[in-house]
Amino acid sequence: MVGLHSLSPATPWNPLRNEVTLITTTASTRTAPTQPPTKLNKRVLFGSLSGSVIEWFDFLVYGTVAALVFNKMFFPNDNAFVSTMLAYASFSLTFFFRPLGGVIFAHIGDRIGRKKTLFLTLMLMGGGTVAIGLLPDYNAIGIWAPILLMLLRILQGIGIGGEWGGALLLAYEYAPKHQRGLYGAVPQMGISLGMLLAAGVVSLLTLLPDEQFLTWGWRVPFVGSIVLVFIGLWIRNGLDETPEFRRMRESGNQVKLPIKEVVTKYWPAVLVSIGAKAAETGPFYIFGTYIVAYATNFLNIRDNIVLLAVACAALVATIWMPLFGAFSDRVPRAKLYRWSATATILLIVPYYLVLNTGYIWALFVATVIGFGMLWGSVNAILGTVIAENFAPEVRYTGASLGYQLGAAIFGGTAPIIAAWMFEVSGGQWWPIALYVVACCSISIVASFFIRRVAHREPETVASQS
Repeated sequence: MVGLHSLSPATPWNPLRNEVTLITTTASTRTAPTQPPTKLNKRVLFGSLSGSVIEWFDFLVYGTVAALVFNKMFFPNDNAFVSTMLAYASFSLTFFFRPLGGVIFAHIGDRIGRKKTLFLTLMLMGGGTVAIGLLPDYNAIGIWAPILLMLLRILQGIGIGGEWGGALLLAYEYAPKHQRGLYGAVPQMGISLGMLLAAGVVSLLTLLPDEQFLTWGWRVPFVGSIVLVFIGLWIRNGLDETPEFRRMRESGNQVKLPIKEVVTKYWPAVLVSIGAKAAETGPFYIFGTYIVAYATNFLNIRDNIVLLAVACAALVATIWMPLFGAFSDRVPRAKLYRWSATATILLIVPYYLVLNTGYIWALFVATVIGFGMLWGSVNAILGTVIAENFAPEVRYTGASLGYQLGAAIFGGTAPIIAAWMFEVSGGQWWPIALYVVACCSISIVASFFIRRVAHREPETVASQS
């Protein structure tokens, strides 16, 4: 194979070729030297983590409050079922605006910079959360209450769509070449940390009398999230632009319209990213959220016990993800991703067999393994796997588009599909297991087409599969 001294910014990514592109700058860089241990850049890692924690804190608080409060305070109706469905519709609304937000803010991120974009997304996302906590209810302003709630959810979805890609690239593009798996796992930890924080806050608030909770208690976590927003902004304010973006800007390799470049030349990478997302998003809602309804309604386990099991699993996932991310720096990531998705397929039937015994210990064991370990493994390396599919000048746009489309396709529909399958099968668990198998199978196929694109730094880049 031949080393190349330069690479056109318009060079497309093609997963169907068997060639492996190498890039070097001098003959001396053809064999990469052994790199010494590098001290972790804690400010970068906290900066990338902060927005993800806020996103998932809001996500889970809203999901809880939607069923307990919003069906009464914002969507009052003589039919309780209609009110609840409208409240859940507002919950799912953000999924379908995330791809739009990903495209808008990714364009800014690829053209102007990652840091500036992350300020915008964090303020939009956090501002929307605080505004929901201050929003008057239906009794105060009538039909404007649900309308404004929906508009704020749309703004949140747009902000969230741009936040993930920026947070990931902040960590990924600051990371030393031999620690990209570790750095890329950190923003993914925000999901489980956000779950832990939300579970703790909601558990405390539910101790309030019902009248106080409905009047003002539910507003506390929304308004209180402004503290997290200020912390995130303070951390990010102390960071410079990512080294890789600075190199790209100084060399003049930026493209005028990143989305056009992605759609015309990197569309296979977008499809691979969507496929890779399936094994993370589908199982997340089965192992981490639908388990609450399944265990309480079918296994007759108290909801506070189920939430405690999910919280324990989230803690395990938080500890496990950086370890697994670091491990992926030593093993080809595409193979590791394939193995993780395969393990989920192999263990989904034992998961339900153990869970369906109905014992409390079985609930904890199944949830910790399913959510904490299986989902945690896939989620830990998903961001890095996706980022490596795109060249720096379109990485924000390509990674955000693939990830958010995957979230909309597999995430926005997973709870509905699971509930529908359980209902039409007469209360059987195996259709849900088949859904998990289908999601993981899509990702396994996608993993065979994952390629790392060539970078302009003096680095030898090899195929991951």
